[in-house]
Amino acid sequence: MKFSISLPTCFEGVMYPIPFVEPADFVRMAQLCEKLGYHSVWGNDHIQTQDYVRDLFPGKAPNFYELLTVLSFCAAATTKLEVGTALAVLPMRDPFWLAKQAATIDQLSNGRLILALGIGAYREEFAAWAPRLAPKARRGEMMDEGVALMRRLFTEPRVTHAGKYYAVRDIEMYPKPKRDPFALWIGGHNMEVVERAARVGTGWLPGWRPWSELAERIKLLKDRAHALGRDPNAIEVAPQFSVTIAKTAEEAERRYMESGLVAHRKSLAYTGRDLSKQVVANLVGSPDMIREKIAGLTAIGVDHACALMIPADSMAEFEDQVEWFAKTAITP
Repeated sequence: MKFSISLPTCFEGVMYPIPFVEPADFVRMAQLCEKLGYHSVWGNDHIQTQDYVRDLFPGKAPNFYELLTVLSFCAAATTKLEVGTALAVLPMRDPFWLAKQAATIDQLSNGRLILALGIGAYREEFAAWAPRLAPKARRGEMMDEGVALMRRLFTEPRVTHAGKYYAVRDIEMYPKPKRDPFALWIGGHNMEVVERAARVGTGWLPGWRPWSELAERIKLLKDRAHALGRDPNAIEVAPQFSVTIAKTAEEAERRYMESGLVAHRKSLAYTGRDLSKQVVANLVGSPDMIREKIAGLTAIGVDHACALMIPADSMAEFEDQVEWFAKTAITP
């Protein structure tokens, strides 16, 4: 199984204190992850402070670092490590410019960018960013139209498109991505997203779910891909889990439940996940328990424990968990 780490690009206040990360930490952590044998580093995408974060940290604004800029620095400072978006929020980005940025980073990194796209966890951010568009816009429709346009931009010499949300006329976009096929992943875990990933994704990056539900959706993804004439094994199954590792399972659970990540989970309760299962369904536990969980995830068809989120109160604690997990899961 592959393993990768989520850098704290836009997690201040969401699951970390304010302030938390310094700009130099991103490249330093990317280089450490490459040294430790991780497959990739990822970043999340926010532009606006969430309402619940404002309530938790009155008078403090989180530092949200632009995702693709951070990843470009990380790619430039490494040689084999891949970089990915978990997730880039397509409805809040122009599809042409996102495609241009992605193709450029992919070329400059010699094919090491994975572009995973989603609609965004917080509609309130979208409403703050586009108050005139938000009342009538359906982000799922924007996602489908934007992905279709980007796929054409990545492969066709010239593109003309006139849709509900986006339009271009006789446009050329060069260079195309280095990687062929380009790593365009679909993020999210509802049934609509599973269908979208089966139809067009080279990877599927859902959030954690109870394992029985995750196993059902993996099977559905593969069945739908086959029905659509695609090779199911060509779609990388890469759920995003959180990690808390400690000497005992009890200590790991205590640290996890006291972390800011739990408040983040509660703020996303609308996703329908059973929060009582979050400890058992994530990579939380002692080293032996972590290894058992990895074996269980492999058995249900997980290819990649992707963009692992690490609750911590400081970058020193974050780094310690990154190193401990590598020794547990990656080092033979």
